[in-house]
Amino acid sequence: MLASKLYAPTLREVPSDADVVSQQLMLRAGFMRKVANGLYSFLPLGWRSIKKIEAIIREEMDRSGAQEVMMPILQPADIWKESGRWNAYGAEMMRINDRHDVEYCLGPTHEEMITTLVKNEINSYRQLPVNLYQIQSKFRDERRPRYGLMRSREFIMKDGYSFDIDDAAADVSYKTMYDAYSRIFTRCGLTFRPVEADSGAIGGSNTHEFMAIAEAGEADIIHCSACDYAANIEIGKPGIMKQVEEDLKELEVVDTPQASTIEAVAEMLNLPLEKTIKAVVYAIEDKVILAMVRGDHDVNEVAVQHAVNGSVEPEMATPEQLEKVGLTAGFISPVGLKQTDDFAIVVDESVMETYNVCGGANKADAHYININPKRDFNTEDIIVAPIRLITKDDVCPECHSPLEYSKGIEVGQVFKLGTKYSESLQATYLDQNGRPNAMVMGCYGIGVSRTLAAAIEQYHDENGIIWPRAIAPFEVVIVPINAKDEALMSTSTTIYDTLLNDKVDVLLDDRKDRAGVKFKDADLIGYPLRITVSKNTLESNEVEIRIRKTGEAINCPIGEVSGKVQELLSQL
Repeated sequence: MLASKLYAPTLREVPSDADVVSQQLMLRAGFMRKVANGLYSFLPLGWRSIKKIEAIIREEMDRSGAQEVMMPILQPADIWKESGRWNAYGAEMMRINDRHDVEYCLGPTHEEMITTLVKNEINSYRQLPVNLYQIQSKFRDERRPRYGLMRSREFIMKDGYSFDIDDAAADVSYKTMYDAYSRIFTRCGLTFRPVEADSGAIGGSNTHEFMAIAEAGEADIIHCSACDYAANIEIGKPGIMKQVEEDLKELEVVDTPQASTIEAVAEMLNLPLEKTIKAVVYAIEDKVILAMVRGDHDVNEVAVQHAVNGSVEPEMATPEQLEKVGLTAGFISPVGLKQTDDFAIVVDESVMETYNVCGGANKADAHYININPKRDFNTEDIIVAPIRLITKDDVCPECHSPLEYSKGIEVGQVFKLGTKYSESLQATYLDQNGRPNAMVMGCYGIGVSRTLAAAIEQYHDENGIIWPRAIAPFEVVIVPINAKDEALMSTSTTIYDTLLNDKVDVLLDDRKDRAGVKFKDADLIGYPLRITVSKNTLESNEVEIRIRKTGEAINCPIGEVSGKVQELLSQL
C-alpha cells in the first residue's frame, strides 16, 4: 500500500469531545470518524485492525470446533416475547415497527434467534454438541454513550452459542471456549485477566469476564494477592463486618437541618462514617427498593437486584416514586417502615451488626441516633443480604489473603446458560430412550471493536499508538526522507517490493511531505517498525529500523532488511 493512496486523514489537535485516550488517538490517527453520539465510521486503518482481530477470532473458533453462521440483525419481537425478555431487557433495546405495525428489535444479542434456529433443525442427541458463532454489528440504546468504542450504540461483536445434552457436556464446551478466548486475547497482545462475573440480562449460572487491564476501564476488578481468585467487584463476596458490641442506648431524634447526605450528618454530629447507616433508593420496574448499607460502604446494585429477584437493572428512584411510598429524600431509614407490594427494604448484613448508629428519621431535617437494627427494624419486613461492595478492608473469600484492585475493560464474556432459553423456546432433543430433554446452552461474546480500543488504552505514549504486531493496521512503514529524490524512492521501492514478496504487511510512505510530518504520523498511527531511507542509506548501503515500542534504532544492510524485519516482528 502506498501512503499517497491511503485514506487516513490525521488530526494534530485532540478533539474536544473525546473522553479517553483510545477515542482521542483513533480520531487523531485517522482510524474512525464520529457520526453521532455512540456511532462511528471506521476508516481504512481502523478497519484493517478490526479485520485482523476478526481473523484471529475466526482461526481460534474454527480450531475449537465452532462453526460460523450469519443471522439477521433485525429480530421479530415474537421470539423475545416467547423467552420472556421483550419487556425485561429494558430501555437499551432498540425497537421498531414495520409498515404493517409488526414489532421488531435491532439485535442487542442473539440468544432467542440462535435457539429458534437450532430447535427447528436438531431433534436427536446424535446431532449434539453444536457450537455456532457469528461476527456482526449489535445495537444498544445506551443512555450515555461515551468513551468512544467502549460504550457505543452500534458495535461489532462476536457472539457464539453451544448446545449440549447435559451439564457435564456443557461444562466441556464452556472450558473449550474459555481456553479459546484466552488464546484470542493473548494473540491480540492484550494484558488481560479472566474474572468471575454477573450474568446480567443474559442470565445463566457460571460466567467469566475477560478484562483488559487499563486505567480507563469502567469495571473494578478485585484479585487475591496470594491465590487465583479474581472477580468483578459487583460479585466480590464481602464478609460481614461486625462492630464491637455495646450496651443499647435509647433511640432518639436529633435535628439535622439541611444535612441530607450521610457525610454531612456525620460531620454535623461528629460521628465516624462507620457509626452511620445510609439509604439509597432504587426502582426496579414499578417497585421501589430501599437499600441500606453502613455509611462507609457503597451499595452493590447487582446484589440489590438479585436480593429482590429483579428482572432488570435498578435505576435511581425519582422524587415522584419516593413520594408515592412516603419517603423523604436524604432522611430515610427502615425504622418504622414496612414492606408493601410496591416497596421493599434490603439491608446489608453488616448493618445488622451495628450498635447505636445514626440514620434518617423519615422526616425532613431530622435523624435518629442510637439505632440498633436488630431492635429497631421490623425484621419480618426486611430482606437481609450482602449488598455492599467489597472494600480494601476485606480479604480474599477463598484464602483470606489481602485483596488488590485494578481497573478493567470488558472485552469478552463466557456464560453457562443452562436451559433458560431452551426451556422457554422449547428447544429439545430426544435422548437414547426417546425422551425429550431441553438442550443445555452456553453463550460466548467478544467485543471486537472494544478489543481494538482496549489495545490502544494499554499501548500508547505521548506520541501516539503502540500497536501489538498482530493487530497493527500495517506491520512496517517505509519512510524515504525525500520522496522527490529518485534514488531514495528507487531504494525504498526495492525494499517495499522485497517485504511484500516475503508476506510482510508493509506501507510505503511516498507522500511529498517533510520527513518530520511522516515521522509524526508514523508514531501517531503506531506502526510497530519504521524503516528510514535517507542519503546516508545511499552512502552506507544501510537503513535505520526503529522499533516503535522501545524506540530502539538498528542499522541494517539493505540486503538483510527482510530477514531483520521478520526477526524483529517475531519478537513483538
